[in-house]
Amino acid sequence: MSDDLIWLSAHELGRQYRSKELSPVEVVEAALERTEQVDDRLNAMVTVTAGEAHKQAREAEQRFAAGDDLPPLYGVPITVKDLTDTAGVRTTYGCVAYAEHVPDEDAITWSRLKEAGVILLGKTTTPEFGLLGVTESKLTGTTGTPWDPSRAAGGSSGGAAASTVAGIAPIAWGSDGGGSIRVPASLCGAVGIKPSTGRIPLRDNIEPDSTEGPLARRVVDAALLLDVTVGPHPLDRFSLPATGEHYAEAALAEGDLSGLRIAADQGRQHGPVDKETQRVFTAALEQLRAAGAVVEELQVDLPDPLEFFVAYWGPEYINYVGEMLENGLDVWPLMAEVAERAAALSPAEVGRAARDTKTEIYLAYAQVFSRFDLLVTPTTPFPAFPHAGDTGGPATVNGEPLELPGGHLHRLTESPSHAGLPAISVPCGFTPAGLPVGLQFIGPRHADAAVVSAAARYERSTDWWTRHPSL
Repeated sequence: MSDDLIWLSAHELGRQYRSKELSPVEVVEAALERTEQVDDRLNAMVTVTAGEAHKQAREAEQRFAAGDDLPPLYGVPITVKDLTDTAGVRTTYGCVAYAEHVPDEDAITWSRLKEAGVILLGKTTTPEFGLLGVTESKLTGTTGTPWDPSRAAGGSSGGAAASTVAGIAPIAWGSDGGGSIRVPASLCGAVGIKPSTGRIPLRDNIEPDSTEGPLARRVVDAALLLDVTVGPHPLDRFSLPATGEHYAEAALAEGDLSGLRIAADQGRQHGPVDKETQRVFTAALEQLRAAGAVVEELQVDLPDPLEFFVAYWGPEYINYVGEMLENGLDVWPLMAEVAERAAALSPAEVGRAARDTKTEIYLAYAQVFSRFDLLVTPTTPFPAFPHAGDTGGPATVNGEPLELPGGHLHRLTESPSHAGLPAISVPCGFTPAGLPVGLQFIGPRHADAAVVSAAARYERSTDWWTRHPSL
């Protein structure tokens, strides 16, 4: 297996398939071999679909040989988070009760991805129903970051982020309610996009702040995934009309960041930020300036994210924890604590979170975007930490104790979700321990293409994306 092969981007694979320099069969074989080499340390994969992947690769090889006009992602390997339904392929939702569950119907997104011709390598790990900020599950165990598997990959799309950074596949599919794509992207050193509310449809969607979305090693690859999954669907009442924008074109557009007005928030309003994360973030601001952007530091005046998390998501935790207990399943203490705190709230407090506090969050960002094109923050307040098990996060940062440690990991990614804003995490540097740090770009509502374009231009001004873990 060639190392050069496993680190090629999806965009480059497409080019080499069409020039006959590479075959999808070679690529899938290399991806499956890489999985065998590294996944015993990472624990990123729940189910590996090797047989079907080989079959699809042979079919793709024949179609490229015949000169068929095929979609850009045709024949490219992908992994899919185990919360996304894949008809005929085991989908466990990270829960012991669903250990052998096989859906009858595809998620809308997976149906669109299949139509685009991607090749499923397998399903990736997630905590039970995506309810932890780390990828720990009573069914599948612990998933680590590829840079140091003894440390957390983040969650709840931890397996998706780890798989692409480790070289298993160039692209992955995840989901994000308050940071579940961006947080593992940061801790693993991937690119992760949370699109605007409604940009990507979900079947029978009842929750406007949750979405699915792409993870990859390059911004253009994540953009290619957006291109084939966005657009309205009659079974999602929140889904947005098609805009005609092409996100891969936005990612590939030439130029630097000249003319962009970028606000920068260090993220210290509601808790500490690790000193090395601060150092890397500050250096990234200088990189943005060097690429032509005008950067001004400020602090966005936001409600307390931990209080809001409990009030907004707490009722969902009550339902899931109750279901798990009724089925005699073990429940993570962090999940139980969120459910317990939420149960102590009044209906009026829960209602205020869903309406008044969400409006406060939106207006705080709207004020920023009345003066700036984009906002950047650290994606997470700290880099990957030693596996913390039940707590879901480190007990202290810079010597300062954290209340509800697992909640702090998503402290900087939660609010953009509830304002409905597009956001993307890209690598912006490494700590002295060799752990990646993520830079979060946040844009005005519906400005997904602008966020993708800015992140890609920043990415091209750095070399962080050229680094790979040694696994």
